[in-house]
Amino acid sequence: MLKQVFFLFFIRPMILLIAGIYVKGKENLPTEGPYIMIANHNSHLDTFVLMSLFSSTKIKKIRPVAAADYFLKNKWFRWFFLIVIGVIPISRQPKKTSIHPFSKVEAALNQGEIIIIFPEGSRGEMDEISSFQTGIAHLAKRFPDIPIIPVYLQGTGKCLPKGESLFVPFIIDVHISGAQKLRENESNKNFTIRLENKIKSLKGEL
Repeated sequence: MLKQVFFLFFIRPMILLIAGIYVKGKENLPTEGPYIMIANHNSHLDTFVLMSLFSSTKIKKIRPVAAADYFLKNKWFRWFFLIVIGVIPISRQPKKTSIHPFSKVEAALNQGEIIIIFPEGSRGEMDEISSFQTGIAHLAKRFPDIPIIPVYLQGTGKCLPKGESLFVPFIIDVHISGAQKLRENESNKNFTIRLENKIKSLKGEL
């Protein structure tokens, strides 16, 4: 309930009314899980924009993947991002003795949830797309029947630039692609490159 209230009365009005958002390909937005959504990453606002696309009745099933070392760095961050936002924390530098970094992601997919992942791994420069990491391909091999929805976000880096805390109103463009799946015998590297190129093509179409 807390998550629904937060998005309904704070995040959605902030993004939809103050900044403004244009969505292309909204018919490709998943309505039921399990699904994996991937997107380019320029701002902390990216997660909130993607989650705001879903209705308040669906929001509890949306689980963004986030770096544990940043988003759980103190007890207030931990409470907010785990309880209110519902992030799935992963370690960017897992130890050999640790459980698999995607174990919680896999559990969420098995429960029919919609996962948000940024394959670049961290925020890049404004309107630039960095090379994707192959973690998304490993996840696709574990769940070959779960569709992956590529999304291109434009404008979030202007609204809330990396390293800044002041929100600036700019129109945000969201381009949602049709579902992608791992092809038979496709290597992790080739699949990762294909997804990266797909998001770059969405950028070109805008």
